[in-house]
Amino acid sequence: MPENKPWWILVGGMRRLGGALAEALARDHALVLTGSQDAEPEWLKDLARQTSLQTFRWDAMDPEIGPQMMADLAGLESTGIHLSGAVIAAGVFPEQPFGTWTMEELENIWRVNSGFPMLCAQALAPRLADGSCMQFLLDTCIHQPFLKRLPYSASKSGLAALVPGLAQLLAPRIRVVGHAIGTVLHDEATDPQWLASLSLLQRSGNPEDLARSLRFASESPYLTGEIITLDGGRRWR
Repeated sequence: MPENKPWWILVGGMRRLGGALAEALARDHALVLTGSQDAEPEWLKDLARQTSLQTFRWDAMDPEIGPQMMADLAGLESTGIHLSGAVIAAGVFPEQPFGTWTMEELENIWRVNSGFPMLCAQALAPRLADGSCMQFLLDTCIHQPFLKRLPYSASKSGLAALVPGLAQLLAPRIRVVGHAIGTVLHDEATDPQWLASLSLLQRSGNPEDLARSLRFASESPYLTGEIITLDGGRRWR
């Protein structure tokens, strides 16, 4: 396999969307993938045949996750691997209707969807090469909150505020871009025709659409502090 592929880290790259995104990026990137489980999924073996690959166990609920990330990234650099891009895709998407909220559940979703990505950004920024792009996966709910998932929507909106702030803090060395995505990977229990009907384009997205947007941001050296909405026009319906 080619050895000159740039190294990107994909936080949350061993679960549904993250895994599909890793497969879409593998043709032109060497990848560091993180996940919260000890066991690695079987599909990683196929991915390792396509590109250079490293994995870390990063669990958002681990109280020592901050120091763990720092140590893992220092070890990675000591092997001669230098990161030229970062995609922070970790998050959870629970349904939490108003009236059912508890402090424990709220703290958990904010920890995973907001606090953990912020710690990732703090750990990654010193390890990214000059000119790199740090990218966050957000959600189209930052434009139109999901009423049955208001805590989730609030956590993603908070993360959206981080994008221009980090862009200012890390400029000019590192650029920061967010992606407010619509449906790019649906579960089997959801009607795909209904999902497609929510967008102006009358189709759902897919991981390749998202990978294309990530590549665009990475290859646009005059772009920073912005959030690209990739939802097929869903927010205009």
